[in-house]
Amino acid sequence: MPLNRLVIYAKDVEETALFYETHFGFRALRLPGDRIVELVAQDGGANIMLHPAGKAQKMGQVQVKLVFDVEDVEDFCRRAGENGLDFGPIHKADSYLYANAKDPCQNSISVSSRAFRPD
Repeated sequence: MPLNRLVIYAKDVEETALFYETHFGFRALRLPGDRIVELVAQDGGANIMLHPAGKAQKMGQVQVKLVFDVEDVEDFCRRAGENGLDFGPIHKADSYLYANAKDPCQNSISVSSRAFRPD
């Protein structure tokens, strides 16, 4: 059974939608009468559903991180920085690179070349 959707509770749904559209190429799907904005992955990955957060709901989490597969982490981070998304230092793992950042809801996100590492 595939995992196809993730839910993010957002204080500002529109700001969060714009973030994922701008930096990760999602397309926002808004249906009349639906308070959820679904961010559709354009490359076959999982979709992200943005749900308005309640007033008392805490933002950000530490137990889950969204990881986006990119072949060239250094290039991606450079281009993201030009568009206003600053990643932390680029880390080298066994045979791949990764870097971390936060989305507008303070959720942990990462870009990683792990999926492209040699077998």
